[in-house]
Amino acid sequence: MSRVVFGANPTVDDGATVGYQYADDVGPTLIGADARIRSGTKIYADVDLGRGFTTGHDALVREHTIVGDDVILGTKSVLDGSVTVGDNVSIQTGVYVPPETELGDRVFCGPNAVLTNDPYPLRRDEDLEGPTLRDGVSVGANATILPGVTVGENAFIAAGAVVSEDVPPGMLAMGVPANHRPLPEELKGENVIA
Repeated sequence: MSRVVFGANPTVDDGATVGYQYADDVGPTLIGADARIRSGTKIYADVDLGRGFTTGHDALVREHTIVGDDVILGTKSVLDGSVTVGDNVSIQTGVYVPPETELGDRVFCGPNAVLTNDPYPLRRDEDLEGPTLRDGVSVGANATILPGVTVGENAFIAAGAVVSEDVPPGMLAMGVPANHRPLPEELKGENVIA
């Protein structure tokens, strides 16, 4: 039987599910202090969420996920299990983060961004490998990042881009498929997520 361990001052709306037991003999759900979990959200067992974790409505956090402090998971966004998220991360509405994905600190994922982990869905039997977004990455709305791609520190993915190759640190990726160019001066620096 799973159990839920809350830090101080949690707020959990009616209609939210915390500690969903997806199998027998699963680990606990750990929720850090000052969590805010809105209605419709489902958080599985075997999850470790840091201090200040906040969701929109109808978010999903699957098993074997570890989330740092001060993370926002927007409405209808999904951390689909076996995901690692750093501190001070903002995942906006409708974002999909698949298993085997890693997000560093101060990452921003804009609305409806999609990260993928299966290079040949239903066509070949391949190991799943999600993308890695290093510290300070910004991902624009409706961008897609393909399996196994690493996006370097402080890189910027433009809205609507389809990223099929690694993006070096501090670069801008834009287009379909995305090409890389130096960041314009106004986009240089680190993300500040309040």
